[in-house]
Amino acid sequence: MSSNSTENLKVTVFQPNIIWENPKANINKYSEWIENLDDTDVIILPEMFTTGFSMSPENLKEPVNGSSVEWMKKMAAKKDAAVVGSLIIEENNQIYNRAFWVFPDGKIEYYNKRHLFTMGQEHLHYSGGKEKLIVEYKGWRFCPLICYDLRFPVWSRNSENYDVLIFVANWPSARHHVWKNLLIARAIENQSYCFGVNRVGTDGAGLKYSGDSAMISPKGFDTFLGEKEEVQTFEISYSELHNFRKSFPLLNDCDEFRVES
Repeated sequence: MSSNSTENLKVTVFQPNIIWENPKANINKYSEWIENLDDTDVIILPEMFTTGFSMSPENLKEPVNGSSVEWMKKMAAKKDAAVVGSLIIEENNQIYNRAFWVFPDGKIEYYNKRHLFTMGQEHLHYSGGKEKLIVEYKGWRFCPLICYDLRFPVWSRNSENYDVLIFVANWPSARHHVWKNLLIARAIENQSYCFGVNRVGTDGAGLKYSGDSAMISPKGFDTFLGEKEEVQTFEISYSELHNFRKSFPLLNDCDEFRVES
Protein backbone atom coordinates (compact mmCIF):
# COMPACT_ATOMS: atom_id res chain seq x y z
CA MET A 1 0.00 0.00 0.00
CA SER A 2 1.27 3.44 -0.90
CA SER A 3 2.06 5.51 2.19
CA ASN A 4 -0.25 8.30 0.99
CA SER A 5 -3.18 6.09 -0.07
CA THR A 6 -6.47 6.16 1.80
CA GLU A 7 -7.10 2.53 2.76
CA ASN A 8 -10.91 2.56 2.74
CA LEU A 9 -12.41 4.94 0.19
CA LYS A 10 -16.10 5.88 0.19
CA VAL A 11 -17.65 6.27 -3.26
CA THR A 12 -21.22 7.56 -3.63
CA VAL A 13 -23.32 6.77 -6.69
CA PHE A 14 -26.23 9.02 -7.74
CA GLN A 15 -28.90 7.24 -9.80
CA PRO A 16 -31.48 9.89 -10.77
CA ASN A 17 -34.47 10.20 -13.05
CA ILE A 18 -32.94 13.02 -15.10
CA ILE A 19 -35.42 15.78 -15.92
CA TRP A 20 -35.24 16.17 -19.69
CA GLU A 21 -33.15 19.13 -20.88
CA ASN A 22 -33.71 21.05 -17.65
CA PRO A 23 -30.35 21.80 -16.02
CA LYS A 24 -31.78 24.02 -13.28
CA ALA A 25 -34.30 21.45 -12.07
CA ASN A 26 -31.71 18.68 -12.10
CA ILE A 27 -29.14 20.77 -10.23
CA ASN A 28 -31.75 21.59 -7.59
CA LYS A 29 -32.44 17.86 -7.14
CA TYR A 30 -28.78 16.95 -6.80
CA SER A 31 -28.15 19.83 -4.41
CA GLU A 32 -30.82 18.46 -2.07
CA TRP A 33 -29.35 14.97 -2.30
CA ILE A 34 -25.87 16.24 -1.51
CA GLU A 35 -27.18 18.32 1.39
CA ASN A 36 -28.41 15.10 3.02
CA LEU A 37 -25.35 13.04 2.13
CA ASP A 38 -23.09 11.58 4.81
CA ASP A 39 -19.33 11.90 4.54
CA THR A 40 -17.89 10.48 1.35
CA ASP A 41 -14.75 10.76 -0.78
CA VAL A 42 -16.12 10.62 -4.33
CA ILE A 43 -19.57 11.51 -5.72
CA ILE A 44 -20.43 10.12 -9.17
CA LEU A 45 -23.27 11.45 -11.33
CA PRO A 46 -24.42 9.94 -14.66
CA GLU A 47 -23.66 10.94 -18.23
CA MET A 48 -25.13 14.35 -19.21
CA PHE A 49 -26.49 14.60 -15.68
CA THR A 50 -28.07 18.04 -16.18
CA THR A 51 -29.91 17.31 -19.42
CA GLY A 52 -30.25 13.64 -20.26
CA PHE A 53 -28.72 12.18 -23.43
CA SER A 54 -29.74 15.04 -25.71
CA MET A 55 -28.96 15.46 -29.39
CA SER A 56 -29.79 19.18 -29.18
CA PRO A 57 -26.46 20.45 -27.84
CA GLU A 58 -26.78 23.80 -29.56
CA ASN A 59 -29.51 24.66 -27.04
CA LEU A 60 -27.83 23.15 -23.98
CA LYS A 61 -24.08 23.59 -24.40
CA GLU A 62 -22.10 25.33 -21.68
CA PRO A 63 -18.58 26.76 -21.58
CA VAL A 64 -15.94 25.13 -19.42
CA ASN A 65 -16.53 27.78 -16.77
CA GLY A 66 -20.32 27.53 -17.03
CA SER A 67 -22.85 27.25 -14.23
CA SER A 68 -22.88 23.44 -14.05
CA VAL A 69 -19.11 23.17 -13.63
CA GLU A 70 -19.21 25.97 -11.06
CA TRP A 71 -21.90 24.03 -9.21
CA MET A 72 -19.67 20.93 -9.23
CA LYS A 73 -16.86 23.01 -7.71
CA LYS A 74 -19.20 24.33 -5.02
CA MET A 75 -20.45 20.85 -4.11
CA ALA A 76 -16.92 19.39 -4.08
CA ALA A 77 -15.80 22.08 -1.64
CA LYS A 78 -18.95 21.75 0.45
CA LYS A 79 -18.59 17.98 0.95
CA ASP A 80 -14.77 17.87 0.76
CA ALA A 81 -15.20 15.20 -1.92
CA ALA A 82 -14.41 14.80 -5.61
CA VAL A 83 -17.45 15.20 -7.90
CA VAL A 84 -17.61 13.33 -11.22
CA GLY A 85 -20.10 13.42 -14.11
CA SER A 86 -20.46 14.40 -17.77
CA LEU A 87 -21.88 17.56 -19.33
CA ILE A 88 -22.46 19.09 -22.77
CA ILE A 89 -19.50 21.43 -23.21
CA GLU A 90 -18.44 23.79 -26.00
CA GLU A 91 -14.80 24.69 -26.37
CA ASN A 92 -12.93 26.11 -29.38
CA ASN A 93 -16.07 25.82 -31.53
CA GLN A 94 -16.36 22.09 -30.79
CA ILE A 95 -19.03 20.43 -28.66
CA TYR A 96 -18.08 17.52 -26.41
CA ASN A 97 -19.71 14.99 -24.15
CA ARG A 98 -17.19 15.72 -21.43
CA ALA A 99 -16.67 13.95 -18.10
CA PHE A 100 -15.32 16.22 -15.38
CA TRP A 101 -13.41 15.23 -12.29
CA VAL A 102 -13.64 18.14 -9.85
CA PHE A 103 -11.41 18.13 -6.78
CA PRO A 104 -12.47 19.67 -3.43
CA ASP A 105 -9.97 22.51 -3.97
CA GLY A 106 -11.64 23.44 -7.29
CA LYS A 107 -9.04 21.88 -9.57
CA ILE A 108 -10.55 20.25 -12.68
CA GLU A 109 -9.53 17.40 -14.95
CA TYR A 110 -11.64 16.11 -17.82
CA TYR A 111 -12.14 13.41 -20.42
CA ASN A 112 -13.95 13.81 -23.76
CA LYS A 113 -15.97 10.74 -24.75
CA ARG A 114 -14.06 8.84 -27.42
CA HIS A 115 -16.67 6.37 -28.67
CA LEU A 116 -19.68 8.36 -29.84
CA PHE A 117 -22.93 6.41 -30.14
CA THR A 118 -23.43 6.41 -33.91
CA MET A 119 -26.77 4.56 -33.72
CA GLY A 120 -28.09 7.54 -31.77
CA GLN A 121 -26.37 10.04 -34.11
CA GLU A 122 -24.14 11.33 -31.34
CA HIS A 123 -21.28 11.60 -33.82
CA LEU A 124 -23.28 14.14 -35.84
CA HIS A 125 -23.56 16.53 -32.89
CA TYR A 126 -20.43 15.98 -30.80
CA SER A 127 -16.69 15.78 -31.35
CA GLY A 128 -14.89 12.69 -30.07
CA GLY A 129 -12.00 12.67 -27.64
CA LYS A 130 -8.60 11.10 -28.23
CA GLU A 131 -6.97 10.83 -24.81
CA LYS A 132 -7.75 8.72 -21.75
CA LEU A 133 -7.66 10.41 -18.37
CA ILE A 134 -6.06 8.93 -15.28
CA VAL A 135 -6.82 10.89 -12.11
CA GLU A 136 -4.84 10.52 -8.90
CA TYR A 137 -6.85 11.22 -5.75
CA LYS A 138 -6.13 10.23 -2.15
CA GLY A 139 -3.46 7.83 -3.37
CA TRP A 140 -5.84 6.02 -5.73
CA ARG A 141 -5.78 6.06 -9.54
CA PHE A 142 -9.09 6.47 -11.39
CA CYS A 143 -10.04 6.09 -15.06
CA PRO A 144 -13.37 7.81 -15.89
CA LEU A 145 -15.04 6.80 -19.16
CA ILE A 146 -18.48 7.39 -20.68
CA CYS A 147 -21.33 5.01 -21.59
CA TYR A 148 -20.64 3.55 -25.09
CA ASP A 149 -16.92 3.32 -24.19
CA LEU A 150 -17.95 0.29 -22.12
CA ARG A 151 -18.27 -1.82 -25.28
CA PHE A 152 -14.63 -1.33 -26.30
CA PRO A 153 -12.26 -3.25 -24.00
CA VAL A 154 -9.11 -2.12 -25.80
CA TRP A 155 -9.82 1.49 -24.82
CA SER A 156 -10.42 0.67 -21.15
CA ARG A 157 -7.50 -1.77 -20.85
CA ASN A 158 -5.59 -1.15 -17.66
CA SER A 159 -2.21 -0.26 -19.13
CA GLU A 160 -1.92 2.74 -16.77
CA ASN A 161 -2.17 0.73 -13.53
CA TYR A 162 -5.38 2.42 -12.41
CA ASP A 163 -7.32 1.18 -9.37
CA VAL A 164 -10.87 2.23 -10.20
CA LEU A 165 -12.67 2.25 -13.56
CA ILE A 166 -15.77 4.47 -13.84
CA PHE A 167 -18.45 4.46 -16.52
CA VAL A 168 -20.99 7.29 -16.33
CA ALA A 169 -23.93 6.49 -18.60
CA ASN A 170 -27.42 6.90 -20.01
CA TRP A 171 -27.76 3.19 -20.87
CA PRO A 172 -31.28 2.15 -22.01
CA SER A 173 -33.11 -0.67 -20.27
CA ALA A 174 -33.51 -2.58 -23.57
CA ARG A 175 -29.81 -3.46 -23.28
CA HIS A 176 -29.54 -3.74 -19.49
CA HIS A 177 -28.18 -7.30 -19.68
CA VAL A 178 -25.31 -6.04 -21.85
CA TRP A 179 -24.58 -3.26 -19.36
CA LYS A 180 -24.40 -5.71 -16.45
CA ASN A 181 -22.27 -8.29 -18.19
CA LEU A 182 -19.78 -5.81 -19.62
CA LEU A 183 -19.28 -4.01 -16.30
CA ILE A 184 -18.41 -7.32 -14.67
CA ALA A 185 -16.08 -8.21 -17.56
CA ARG A 186 -14.28 -4.86 -17.40
CA ALA A 187 -13.65 -5.28 -13.64
CA ILE A 188 -12.32 -8.82 -14.01
CA GLU A 189 -10.11 -8.28 -17.05
CA ASN A 190 -8.63 -5.04 -15.69
CA GLN A 191 -8.36 -6.33 -12.12
CA SER A 192 -9.86 -3.14 -10.77
CA TYR A 193 -12.93 -1.86 -9.02
CA CYS A 194 -15.53 -0.84 -11.60
CA PHE A 195 -18.39 1.60 -11.05
CA GLY A 196 -21.24 1.94 -13.55
CA VAL A 197 -23.47 4.95 -12.91
CA ASN A 198 -26.72 5.08 -14.88
CA ARG A 199 -30.10 6.86 -14.76
CA VAL A 200 -33.69 5.69 -14.41
CA GLY A 201 -36.99 6.86 -15.94
CA THR A 202 -37.86 7.81 -19.53
CA ASP A 203 -36.14 10.56 -21.49
CA GLY A 204 -37.53 13.05 -23.98
CA ALA A 205 -36.69 10.73 -26.87
CA GLY A 206 -38.87 8.00 -25.35
CA LEU A 207 -35.99 5.77 -24.21
CA LYS A 208 -36.48 3.93 -20.93
CA TYR A 209 -33.73 3.41 -18.37
CA SER A 210 -33.63 0.75 -15.65
CA GLY A 211 -30.77 2.12 -13.58
CA ASP A 212 -28.68 -0.89 -12.61
CA SER A 213 -25.89 1.35 -11.33
CA ALA A 214 -23.24 -0.84 -9.78
CA MET A 215 -20.01 -1.44 -7.96
CA ILE A 216 -18.06 -4.46 -9.18
CA SER A 217 -15.08 -5.82 -7.25
CA PRO A 218 -11.79 -6.79 -8.95
CA LYS A 219 -12.85 -10.43 -8.57
CA GLY A 220 -16.16 -9.78 -10.33
CA PHE A 221 -18.44 -9.76 -7.31
CA ASP A 222 -21.21 -7.29 -8.01
CA THR A 223 -23.71 -5.04 -6.27
CA PHE A 224 -26.37 -3.57 -8.56
CA LEU A 225 -28.97 -0.97 -7.63
CA GLY A 226 -32.60 -1.28 -8.68
CA GLU A 227 -34.86 0.68 -11.02
CA LYS A 228 -35.68 3.66 -8.75
CA GLU A 229 -33.94 6.91 -7.94
CA GLU A 230 -31.30 6.07 -5.39
CA VAL A 231 -28.16 7.29 -3.69
CA GLN A 232 -25.78 4.58 -2.52
CA THR A 233 -22.35 4.79 -0.90
CA PHE A 234 -19.84 1.95 -1.31
CA GLU A 235 -16.57 1.44 0.57
CA ILE A 236 -13.61 -0.02 -1.30
CA SER A 237 -10.30 -1.31 0.05
CA TYR A 238 -6.91 -0.38 -1.38
CA SER A 239 -5.04 -3.24 0.34
CA GLU A 240 -7.64 -5.81 -0.76
CA LEU A 241 -7.20 -4.72 -4.37
CA HIS A 242 -3.41 -4.73 -4.38
CA ASN A 243 -3.04 -7.92 -2.35
CA PHE A 244 -5.22 -9.65 -4.94
CA ARG A 245 -3.06 -8.30 -7.76
CA LYS A 246 0.06 -9.59 -6.01
CA SER A 247 -1.41 -13.04 -5.47
CA PHE A 248 -2.82 -13.29 -9.01
CA PRO A 249 -0.76 -10.95 -11.24
CA LEU A 250 -2.63 -11.36 -14.52
CA LEU A 251 -1.94 -7.77 -15.61
CA ASN A 252 1.71 -8.76 -16.08
CA ASP A 253 0.67 -11.07 -18.92
CA CYS A 254 -1.51 -8.64 -20.91
CA ASP A 255 -0.78 -8.13 -24.59
CA GLU A 256 0.96 -4.91 -25.50
CA PHE A 257 -0.63 -2.60 -28.05
CA ARG A 258 -1.04 1.05 -28.99
CA VAL A 259 -4.36 2.76 -29.69
CA GLU A 260 -4.20 4.99 -32.75
CA SER A 261 -5.88 8.37 -32.49
